[in-house]
Amino acid sequence: MMFLGIDIGASATKAVLLNRDRKALASYTRNSGVDFALAAGDARAKCLAAAGAGDTVGFTVATGYGRRNVAFADDTKTEISCHAKGGCFHYPHACTIVDIGGQDNKVIKVDDAGRPVSFKMNRKCAAGTGAFLEEIAPRLSLSLEELEGMARKAQSEIELGSFCAVFTKTEILAKIAQGARLEDIVKGVFGSIIKRVMEMEPLEGDIVMTGGVIAHNPYLGEMLEKKLGRPLFVPPAPQFAGALGAALFALEKSAQRGIV
Repeated sequence: MMFLGIDIGASATKAVLLNRDRKALASYTRNSGVDFALAAGDARAKCLAAAGAGDTVGFTVATGYGRRNVAFADDTKTEISCHAKGGCFHYPHACTIVDIGGQDNKVIKVDDAGRPVSFKMNRKCAAGTGAFLEEIAPRLSLSLEELEGMARKAQSEIELGSFCAVFTKTEILAKIAQGARLEDIVKGVFGSIIKRVMEMEPLEGDIVMTGGVIAHNPYLGEMLEKKLGRPLFVPPAPQFAGALGAALFALEKSAQRGIV
């Protein structure tokens, strides 16, 4: 018996397949594209193929921006609930979860049981999100994959705004015209993301970081640690936190219904 979690984000679709012992048998991610149902079906098929167990999913929970488009899901859960559960799976303590996603940021405070106590979300602007990096990278003639390495080579951090992606791009053009080093600008872009998160909500207690941005840019987490003056925790494969949380809910639902 297997249990599937599908996280349909605005940018990426993630899936995690668990067995009854909460061990991950397979995971898969792809662009969500314009057909969320297609992306969900593909992610499910890829996970089943990787697990090599045929079509034996006992229960499926969908979450994320496009969760209502997953016709084969047995239940849906909010992003906040799933990121809280998935983020606390590897760190089972009261903490503050910071999820930097493709289109939004989340700051979720959870208790020792992994239940959300409060949360804040940034939805009004791409500033501070993965979409922000997708816009900035080509402006700097860089690929997304190159940003991490460039930021690590910086000699200083260029100060940039954090509230508007459009204005920040204008700032970057001005810095380029002034002869600023590319590496320092990229570090400034990372700093802008950190600033946006810290302005959303005071980051108290232990910090757990999730999402695709930290998965591909661990230096951003190191920068946040220095800003906070304390270490933070990044779980394995942080981009799958929401899908993992959904899969854990699927397992729990199955147990409640006597399916496991």
